[in-house]
Amino acid sequence: MGDMTNSDFYSKNQRNESSHGGEFGCTMEELRSLMELRGTEAVVKIKETYGDTDTICRRLKTSPVEGLPGTAPDLEKRKQIFGQNFIPPKKPKTFLQLVWEALQDVTLIILEIAAIISLGLSFYHPPGENNEAKQQDGAAAMEMQPLKSAEGGDTDDKKKASMHKKEKSVLQGKLTKLAVQIGKAGLVMSAITVIILVLYFTVDTFVVNQKPWLPECTPVYVQYFVKFFIIGVTVLVVAVPEGLPLAVTISLAYSVKKMMKDNNLVRHLDACETMGNATAICSDKTGTLTTNRMTVVQVYVGDVHYKEVPDPSSINAKTMELLVSAIAINSAYTTKILPPEKEGALPKQVGNKTECGLLGFVLDLKQDYESVRSQMPEEKLYKVYTFNSVRKSMSTVIKLPDESFRMYSKGASEIVLKKCCKILNGAGEPRVFRPRDRDEMVKKVIEPMACDGLRTICVAYRDLPGSPEPDWDNENDILNDLTCICVVGIEDPVRPEVPEAIRKCQRAGITVRMVTGDNINTARAIAIKCGIIHPGEDFLCLEGKEFNRRIRNEKGEIEQERIDKIWPKLRVLARSSPTDKHTLVKGIIDSTHTEQRQVVAVTGDGTNDGPALKKADVGFAMGIAGTDVAKEASDIILTDDNFSSIVKAVMWGRNVYDSISKFLQFQLTVNVVAVIVAFTGACITQDSPLKAVQMLWVNLIMDTFASLALATEPPTESLLLRKPYGRNKPLISRTMMKNILGHAVYQLTLIFTLLFVGEKMFQIDSGRNAPLHSPPSEHYTIIFNTFVMMQLFNEINARKIHGERNVFDGIFRNPIFCTIVLGTFTIQIVIVQFGGKPFSCSPLQLDQWLWCIFIGMGELVWGQVIATIPTSRLKFLKEAGRLTQKEEIPEEELNEDVEEIDHAERELRRGQILWFRGLNRIQTQIRVVKAFRSSLYEGLEKPESRTSIHNFMAHPEFRVEDSQPHIPLIDDTDLEEDAALKQNSSPPSSLNKNNSAIDSGINLTTDTSKSATSSSPGSPIHSLETSL
Repeated sequence: MGDMTNSDFYSKNQRNESSHGGEFGCTMEELRSLMELRGTEAVVKIKETYGDTDTICRRLKTSPVEGLPGTAPDLEKRKQIFGQNFIPPKKPKTFLQLVWEALQDVTLIILEIAAIISLGLSFYHPPGENNEAKQQDGAAAMEMQPLKSAEGGDTDDKKKASMHKKEKSVLQGKLTKLAVQIGKAGLVMSAITVIILVLYFTVDTFVVNQKPWLPECTPVYVQYFVKFFIIGVTVLVVAVPEGLPLAVTISLAYSVKKMMKDNNLVRHLDACETMGNATAICSDKTGTLTTNRMTVVQVYVGDVHYKEVPDPSSINAKTMELLVSAIAINSAYTTKILPPEKEGALPKQVGNKTECGLLGFVLDLKQDYESVRSQMPEEKLYKVYTFNSVRKSMSTVIKLPDESFRMYSKGASEIVLKKCCKILNGAGEPRVFRPRDRDEMVKKVIEPMACDGLRTICVAYRDLPGSPEPDWDNENDILNDLTCICVVGIEDPVRPEVPEAIRKCQRAGITVRMVTGDNINTARAIAIKCGIIHPGEDFLCLEGKEFNRRIRNEKGEIEQERIDKIWPKLRVLARSSPTDKHTLVKGIIDSTHTEQRQVVAVTGDGTNDGPALKKADVGFAMGIAGTDVAKEASDIILTDDNFSSIVKAVMWGRNVYDSISKFLQFQLTVNVVAVIVAFTGACITQDSPLKAVQMLWVNLIMDTFASLALATEPPTESLLLRKPYGRNKPLISRTMMKNILGHAVYQLTLIFTLLFVGEKMFQIDSGRNAPLHSPPSEHYTIIFNTFVMMQLFNEINARKIHGERNVFDGIFRNPIFCTIVLGTFTIQIVIVQFGGKPFSCSPLQLDQWLWCIFIGMGELVWGQVIATIPTSRLKFLKEAGRLTQKEEIPEEELNEDVEEIDHAERELRRGQILWFRGLNRIQTQIRVVKAFRSSLYEGLEKPESRTSIHNFMAHPEFRVEDSQPHIPLIDDTDLEEDAALKQNSSPPSSLNKNNSAIDSGINLTTDTSKSATSSSPGSPIHSLETSL
């Protein structure tokens, strides 16, 4: 029913209903109205319309046990009538729309105007003049225009696409600021160039030589002015680094493709770059740090504590039979252990992982659970109390042949043992189990197991009489007087690669925190095994309850100052709810406790993790265990649910940052040299030594090719040996500035030497002060060729940005780089030797070529000279591209697209509204929705706003009583009911799938005899309110 948002689907479906609805006896409209109801309303509606749920199943031709028949014709018919279950994709832009957007670029418009004017003039024939050369000039301008647009299109498309993001990433912010600064400088330089050329020409022609302005000479003068204008545009084009967004896009796109191999599916491009700046990772435990392959490793049975799975012969036969039945029957029948898919692999676990661990224990005892299940199929189960976060246990009642009942129970050991009054001894006979025996067992069995990082589960049973039949609705009486069969310690082993991955994170300056629903002893033990905490260090391990007590004031409001006292030392947050995770993430991000703002990455798998994944700078969803809502809310999906993949993401993120810096170092050197050469040459010789088309070829080298070559450098482990750069670190460091200026000095010295004395050195004709349409000169061709050779060798220098000496290190690991350098060199030979007039080139001799290459190679030697000069001595060097706090989010971007909500947020909204409809009275519904819209949703819509779950949780009526928070989120009328029910209730518990023994979901069966709205603090309903 994922298509319900699609209006086309609606209209089509209305037609389908009239023709096909009768086949299933239930129309789409009826199902839709039923889906919008929850709780009592839904039960009443079903009884009124259909009689009971079995009738609906019969009408829909499905089975509550077996499900759909699954035949192809049946599925096809259902698709036709009810539609496909998928989310409709957004309509992509057409090619012409993309082209039109690309054409909006200012530089491109200037080039187009220049090309049109030049082309128009080339067709104008003044009297008595040969126009062949003029047409050539127009052709050159036309050459210039497509060259530019070919690579500008992709760039500008990316620029436009990125405008829809409400908040810029750190790198985008820094790059935008730098590009604007460089662009302004380029505009000023090009304007000055044009003004000087025009003034020099007019003064020289009309004042010094005193020539009159003749009407027939007007086209010639205009051509001079157009030539000056084109030189000015050339200076601007070379100065403006429009290749920056292209370099970022290439680098990110390349990284994203490669990250797929490292099990990172990137949903938002900028998340990849943000990950390189991450300073904190809040990770789940189960399945991320651990393998999520539950295995029983210790057991207490028959008064003996076995530190490993015991031999079957050492367990009494009567105990063994009870143990196997209790595990086989009292677990979801969908949970199974299947044979391994490959030879030598581990058996495949299907279904609930904790139950899989228990079934695996039965198999380890050389017993068969399938035979027990076949004797007692699922339909014969008399009553099932499913697991939920309040019960912390699951119980199943079966009817024995003598008409009496037996109930099997399993759950968190501390909970179930409190309900046990007997325990099986070594002979398999029940003996009395007093409270002091229980305390001793906790001390000697359960605590040592928990300290070994094991999850402890108690398996018990109770025999009940057949007549009179017990009152099954009276849970407190039924789930009592149990007989303990055994207590097992289940291990979820730490993934072997995780400790090393966490060590790398810590060395890279990233703090790893574990946020889990498990108990604190297990969490602490796993954290020690992983290396998150080390004995003797100053760190905090807190439970969710204690965390909430510490961060709230007397009124129950969350205070940032209190969070700031906790988060720097916090390493483990146990028994935590999704709300606690969101609170922690928001607290760390909003903190001004440290000099740099923290960049936080978060992992999540449940629907309730959505807000935390949205709030985080980078949200990682689990590809295997994650829900669709979690994936929609995330930035990156871990396809293997493995923590070590996050470390790979950090490495790629840092590599993106360094790749952009390498590209910048190279491009700015070319920019500085090309602009100064064009400007000075134009002012002194009235002509640029580098012609328009040559400049554009240089621009192509340094934009497209260089960004491809330098942005595709593979990452190395050395990237993890430094601390994160942080939000305020400038893009261009002082070392890079030293390299840029150092190489610019070398290049400018040689180019001006060649320009003014080159003809004497090579004994050729001078190319200076040539007439308007003179053929290309060897002199200027040598300058152009030398300039390109210097760029090619400087590209190799640009591979290192931290002052390293070995610039060839790892060069062959990047075949793209080698291909581009060699390819550019080959094209340069073709341009010089065969380019002719369009490229303003004259073929060169072999000795002239060797000199050009020799001067270019001098760049490598000069690079070593620059590396020798200590940066600390050069006090005058300034950094560039720093992002200050105020500039992080530009004002106009904040106001733009505020109403735009992506699909994940819409799904979260809809899910939460549906939950509340079932949980609260009709009269409170509107108030809830309004409260959510004004606070929670607003926080989700605007990442930059301070309004969020915090404000929602910080309700004025919130009080901390005995460190058990009670939050009236809904309505004042609930207070009286809550007060009356509070004394009988157990403490509120969080809704987190990891928070206890069995994670089978929440039981929200509706009892029509009670009000659907009374939510005691101990009920699952109240628990859900708390977590929301």
